[in-house]
Amino acid sequence: MTKKEWTPEELQKLAAGIRLVAMDVDGTLTDGGIQIGNDGECFKRFNCRDGLGISTSVRHGLKIAIVTGRESRIIRIRAKEVGVDSGVMTGVQDKAAALAALARLHHLELRETAFLGDDLNDLPALTRAGLAACPADAVPEVRERCQFVSAHKGGDGAAREFLEFLWKAKGQWDTIVQEYVEMGRGDRQ
Repeated sequence: MTKKEWTPEELQKLAAGIRLVAMDVDGTLTDGGIQIGNDGECFKRFNCRDGLGISTSVRHGLKIAIVTGRESRIIRIRAKEVGVDSGVMTGVQDKAAALAALARLHHLELRETAFLGDDLNDLPALTRAGLAACPADAVPEVRERCQFVSAHKGGDGAAREFLEFLWKAKGQWDTIVQEYVEMGRGDRQ
């Protein structure tokens, strides 16, 4: 497969139109490792910068959704902490259908959605979203199909970098930074 080369201008225009970002969890918002306790409870490590990027995005009107194949209570807890209210979908077998359902729910076209994923099971959503993004350590088959490949690994700031990229493309990043300078408080990380 030959990857389409996007000019910076084309990519910026594409990013400026994104209104909903759906994200995978394992390998995207986490490093992909899963620890399971004796009682069967899963433990995951989330990056605080990703969390701040998500909560800031929610506060500024970008819809954020979680779409993951794994059932885990911790995912719902983390999503609530960072203000994700556009949808937390766990146990998802068909991520493309989940992305389409989220778009319909918010009266959006698929071209107004982005998907951030890292592995083969994310390809159906990545190839249908208006903008496909992945962490630096995504599998090669995912990286070659994404318009945005983060310099950061999953669970190590890839989501934050992608969200900053979107806000910069929308021309709102400087305003967001200035609000933090002036507001004297922080969003949830």
